Amino acid sequence: MGDEDRTEGIEKSGHLDFVRPLTTVDVVIFSILGDRLQVLLVQRPAGEGEPFPLSLALPGGFVDVARDRDLAACAARKLKEKTGVTSPYLEQLGSWGSASRDPRGWSATHAYFALIPAEAGALTPDARWFPIRDGKLKEKLAFDHGDILASAIQRLRNKVEYTSLPAYLMPAEFTLPDLQRVYEIVLDRPLEKSAFRTRILSADMIEPVAKMRRGPNRPAQLYRLKKNSEPVYFVRTFNPPE
Repeated sequence: MGDEDRTEGIEKSGHLDFVRPLTTVDVVIFSILGDRLQVLLVQRPAGEGEPFPLSLALPGGFVDVARDRDLAACAARKLKEKTGVTSPYLEQLGSWGSASRDPRGWSATHAYFALIPAEAGALTPDARWFPIRDGKLKEKLAFDHGDILASAIQRLRNKVEYTSLPAYLMPAEFTLPDLQRVYEIVLDRPLEKSAFRTRILSADMIEPVAKMRRGPNRPAQLYRLKKNSEPVYFVRTFNPPE
C-alpha cells in the first residue's frame, strides 16, 4: 500500500491503521538546596506490570489528550502535580525514543527541564531532592532517564555561561552575593566579584527592593527578579578568575 492509499484509508475509516507509540513527557526539575544543585526524583510504583518497580525516575507520565493542549502544557502539569508550583522557567530539552527504552512497547518521551526556587512548593510523598555531585548523579535511574538527566545538566551548565538562568533559582529576594553563589554552584567554579556585579546590574533583569539584609557584616542591598523578566543573553561567557 502506497502513502496515498494509506492516507485515503485512514480518512475513509476514521481511524489509524498502524500501532501508535507510547507518548510521555518527563521533566528534569532543578533547584539549589544545601548549597548544591539538586534534581527532583520520584519513586516508581510497585504495581503489577509496572516497569522498573520502586526505581528512581524523573517526574513525568503519559500525555493526556483531554487535558494537555501541547507538550509544554503536559510538562507544566507534571511539574505542578509533583511540586505544587508553576516554574518560572521551563524549556524543552529534547526527545528520546526507541523500541527498547520501555518494556511496555515502542516509546517516545519529550523531555523538559525546569528551574524552581528552593522555597517553592510542597513535594508529593513519592518525590524528593537528590544532589548533583561533580556534574553527576550517583543514583541509577529507570528507563533512559540517566541519559536525559546528563543532557539536562550539560544544557543548564552551558546556558549559565552566557545567560541569566540562575536568577530563576533564587528566592523572592536575594543579594548579589547570593546570586553569584548560585552561578558558582551550577558552574562548579568561582567567579570574579566585580565583573559579575557589573554584568548583572547592566543586564537590567533585577531591581532593588526597599530594604536591606542586616547581619554581622555591613547591610546588603536586597534585589528581586523583574516581573515577567525574560532570560538575558550575555555577549560573553563568564570567565574564571585568572
